[in-house]
Amino acid sequence: MTRSLIAALLCSASLSALAAPVVLSGTVRDFHADGANFEGGISGLVGGAVSSTLSGQSPTLTATGASFISNSGAGAFDNWYTRPTDSVTYNITLDESSPGSGVYTYNNNNFFPINGQLYGDEGYGQNFHFTYAIHASFGYTKGSGQTFTFGGDDDVWVYFDKLLGIDLGGVHGFASSTVNLDDLFNAAGGRDSGNYSFDFFFAERHTSGSNLTISTSLLLRDNPGQAVPEPGSLALAGLALVAGLRTRRRRA
Repeated sequence: MTRSLIAALLCSASLSALAAPVVLSGTVRDFHADGANFEGGISGLVGGAVSSTLSGQSPTLTATGASFISNSGAGAFDNWYTRPTDSVTYNITLDESSPGSGVYTYNNNNFFPINGQLYGDEGYGQNFHFTYAIHASFGYTKGSGQTFTFGGDDDVWVYFDKLLGIDLGGVHGFASSTVNLDDLFNAAGGRDSGNYSFDFFFAERHTSGSNLTISTSLLLRDNPGQAVPEPGSLALAGLALVAGLRTRRRRA
């Protein structure tokens, strides 16, 4: 096997692996307009509404959060991301922004995943008043500057290894935030390269619009228990394959 052929095969394998879309599975839960949490007041962007660490399957309200989010009734905050009824599974697909870039994006400025389902559109023309939660994992390489950017409305909280990295609480128009994983982890004492949990919490609470956009260089995986290859590991695997082919060639 010639060097040029080996290089071509390695390049092709690496680019094909990088270009594979990322599919994340989450749960959408439908709610009625209750005049409190859903179709209530417009608070604007509010930071610090939930705890900076995730201790269970749902964020924990802080005193700030309790001041504009109700925790009583059918739309109680405790039900937003845990209620088993009136819910469906919904997947989003992140595509590589350009071949070999390692940056994956999802852009939806008309994010209404349950139109005509569950409680229906209730006269609004779209099914507003829902939440969306994703529990997945990601590969982290220390010092590589991996980032995660979210843009949308309304509330969005994203935890990385149970640490709050994106904090866009409140009923508000389009807002965005970016977290550098090195900065987030260094502030918490540091993390070694490896696989960590990813927990994403979204809420659409008021009739006006619904946006959900993501751009990230993290290697996200749908299965929280699945090992995630760290950046560069695919290339290393390819080099090992090439080395093996060369060894066989010499022996032959």
